[in-house]
Amino acid sequence: MSGTGAEHLIQMANDIGNFFRAQPRTEAIAGIANHIRSFWSPQMRKKLMGQLDAGVAGLDDLPREAMRSLSEHPGDKPHQPPGGDAG
Repeated sequence: MSGTGAEHLIQMANDIGNFFRAQPRTEAIAGIANHIRSFWSPQMRKKLMGQLDAGVAGLDDLPREAMRSLSEHPGDKPHQPPGGDAG
């Protein structure tokens, strides 16, 4: 069952990466990292990072870079866009 969970996290991260792919690379990586930091539980992030550390394939380049950024800056807080969700 744990393999299925990891595969699902990889697919979710790739979907997030596809959403941000149209942006310039640096902004896309930051956007993916911010989304994962904001909306994924620490357990989800830890599980995906463990899969990356174990060399599991399947994660696209942009979310892989975003995960590396998250691991290098674990104390960073999520950035919310101006305006919030008041609409």
